[in-house]
Amino acid sequence: MELIFQGITKAIAMLASLDREVLAITWLSLKVSGVATFISLLIGISGGTVMALTEFPGKRLLVTLVNTGMGLPPVVAGLFVTILLWRNGPLGFLEILYTPTAMIVAQAVIATPIVMGITLASIQNLPPNLRLQILALGATRSQMVWLLVKEARLPLLAGVMAGFGGVISEVGASIMVGGNIKGYTRVLTTATVMETSMGNFEVAIALSLILLLLCFVINYLLTRIQQRERPR
Repeated sequence: MELIFQGITKAIAMLASLDREVLAITWLSLKVSGVATFISLLIGISGGTVMALTEFPGKRLLVTLVNTGMGLPPVVAGLFVTILLWRNGPLGFLEILYTPTAMIVAQAVIATPIVMGITLASIQNLPPNLRLQILALGATRSQMVWLLVKEARLPLLAGVMAGFGGVISEVGASIMVGGNIKGYTRVLTTATVMETSMGNFEVAIALSLILLLLCFVINYLLTRIQQRERPR
């Protein structure tokens, strides 16, 4: 208990003193995970909506792959992204391995199946005749899709929270593709692992508490939006 108390005290001290390194690490964590989540929303919501509204050969197999991807281990995603971005890999010419960009790519790979799977289930869970009613009122197909997405906005916001939570807290892929380079690719999760391995438990606990606080604030804001949109 004393160690935990010391960690809490350390976290308060770091935040109160506006420690530059901690602020930089926190900002990079938020930036990388925020951009990765945004990319996953663009791909996941559009892809999930198309899959939900379209019938095509192999759809069940594709849905199964998406559902499997929702539980994709971060280290597996990190491994494949590392292979792709390795200097001798297919995308090695981009020379972005061990950069924040590579971390964004890896985290987007992790979050996209989560968002896509939740989007797919949300759209499919709408009343079957709803799309026909919308089209009967004279809406175009694109308008119909937009109205269906709006109707499913509450579970889609849950998908945003799930996607963001899945990447802000992951560590395996970030270490593999980012390298945990001080001042460049070190984020809260990788810094926590490093401090723990060095026996600096006070600092590790402090970084963990800052990470938890960051997750709480983001999810609180998203929950406020979600609950404000909840039908009464």
